[in-house]
Amino acid sequence: MMDELQLAVERMRAEGADFCDARYQTITTNGIAVVDAAVRRISEDRIRGVCLRAKKKGSWGYATTVDSSKDVVLEAAVMAARNALAGNAIGKIIPDTGDLKVELKANVKFHPSQVPMEEKVQAVLDMDRAQKVDPRIVNTNSILREELRQNMLVNSHGRQLSWEEVRTTIMVQAVASEAGRTEFFYDIRGGGLGYEVVKDTDLESFGREVGKESLKMLTAEKAPSGLLTCITDPSISGLLAHEVMGHASEADEIVKRRSFLTDKVGKRVASPLITMVDDGTVPEARGSIPFDDEGTPSSRTMIIKDGVYQGYMQSLETAAEMGVRPTGNGRAQSYDRRVWVRMTNTFFDKGDQNLDEMIADVKYGVLTDRMISGMEDPVGGGFEAKALRGFLIENGRITKLLRSFTLTGNALEILGTGDAVGNKVELDGGSCGKGIEDWVPVSSGGPHCRFKIVLGGD
Repeated sequence: MMDELQLAVERMRAEGADFCDARYQTITTNGIAVVDAAVRRISEDRIRGVCLRAKKKGSWGYATTVDSSKDVVLEAAVMAARNALAGNAIGKIIPDTGDLKVELKANVKFHPSQVPMEEKVQAVLDMDRAQKVDPRIVNTNSILREELRQNMLVNSHGRQLSWEEVRTTIMVQAVASEAGRTEFFYDIRGGGLGYEVVKDTDLESFGREVGKESLKMLTAEKAPSGLLTCITDPSISGLLAHEVMGHASEADEIVKRRSFLTDKVGKRVASPLITMVDDGTVPEARGSIPFDDEGTPSSRTMIIKDGVYQGYMQSLETAAEMGVRPTGNGRAQSYDRRVWVRMTNTFFDKGDQNLDEMIADVKYGVLTDRMISGMEDPVGGGFEAKALRGFLIENGRITKLLRSFTLTGNALEILGTGDAVGNKVELDGGSCGKGIEDWVPVSSGGPHCRFKIVLGGD
């Protein structure tokens, strides 16, 4: 297939493109879902195709095809080049990325494609049945999900790249009910890993602990409301990093002046204790990639350092427009979607305090535990998140379990109140959309962080 991609690039250049690339991709997604100890779904989805992309001055031309035969790919290449030439937008030429020839296989212990389906189904059944620790557990859900991506890319600067991405995730969720009250609890494990995620997990213990925690939720109390000292757990820290600061640091939002962080480079935006990065090189993280979908090697991009804003995540196009280097953040959901500036693994970096020390200093406040949802606001910088549960802190001690509550505020105001940062970073894997579509695998997280945040109990 590499030969066909090379010929396509040569054809687009012959048609007058200033820059062009050709990308072949196969994405296979496998899933097993078990509900109440019964197999609900076994699925396999696969998409495969070629994307031809050409740029002339400021205009891009795209063409895609599911037919990877040479004649069809070359026909699509001509169409992409002519689409670009038909535009009249003014823009910067993509700087030479340099030639690079690489072939990479995913570094996993157990490739999911080599594990029998029967073994996988039994594993999901085992962790689902283990959740039923009490008659008050009224519903159990368990999922195994595998994502396999095969990528090839050739561009007009001499890049010829081939790489594989493997991701595996397991999730369990138990619902408990008593006296008209219903609560739930969940846990997720996985990342840029193979089937070792399952083999290295004690599945019965994994399910059983989630069942027990869902029962505890039946006695959880309402959280206090108002502006409080709040220790955010890594998942809530990650929501703040990803949903607000991360989306607003995607350079296409800056170019369009749709970010509250426009013109913030070099200015203080947070407490001196706060450092934030987007790092696509973190081993085994769900958002890690060897290259983005433009062939740029993944990198560690400093967004905030010691409270001072450093810069943005870049694609080839935005880097050319802003006169900086691309950061490896040009990503697409699949071969038939356009490239946008996207995050990889976005998180606050570690500090120097352990959690016990952070709790001991709190006279009255809340420790969060597990996020449910969050909202992005790259324009206004507002922060809103929902925590699954938390713990009340009184006089330096945890005293009560709290049920679900919301956290709200202005991101920069919250970051400015940071007075303690934990010494251990944890990442949660998920998928991120650009708005409501164009989903890519990512991670977010950080250490425990102590801020002043407005809480609202449900």
